[in-house]
Amino acid sequence: MKIGRITLSDRAYAGIYKDQSGPEIEKVIRSLFAEPVEFISVLIPDEKNLLVSEFLRLVDELDCPLVLTTGGTGPSSRDVTPEATRLVLEKELPGFGEIMRMESYKKVKTAILSRAVAGIRKRSLIINLPGKPSAIADCLMLLGEAIAECLDHLRGYRPLLAIGERK
Repeated sequence: MKIGRITLSDRAYAGIYKDQSGPEIEKVIRSLFAEPVEFISVLIPDEKNLLVSEFLRLVDELDCPLVLTTGGTGPSSRDVTPEATRLVLEKELPGFGEIMRMESYKKVKTAILSRAVAGIRKRSLIINLPGKPSAIADCLMLLGEAIAECLDHLRGYRPLLAIGERK
């Protein structure tokens, strides 16, 4: 399965620190799904137009069934991921963001500041994930079964989860 993975971070893009969130997505996805996956990894600054361009490339040109973003979902002026995502979505799936905020809130009360969204463009699922690596792991483990089911609806193919069907 081909997966687009986009990290939005001004500082990681500038080389001020290393991107840890993108590699965390890859690690968790590889543990979550039983089959091999190929990642198309992108690191960009927090720029709405750049993100829109990457969505169009990953979905429209490269036909990635799944595109995951990390970063840019908070309340600061540079956090533009949800706005860019909504520009390309054809259908929004609010349950993804709702469950991530609800479960994350149990650990970190500031999780309610997340504005993460998810939805469908063509036959691809796009999900905004948090920027913190530990939060990425927590959230992706919650979403595995829903991701597999959504891809089955979109593509007629359900990726196998590594440890049976997760609840």
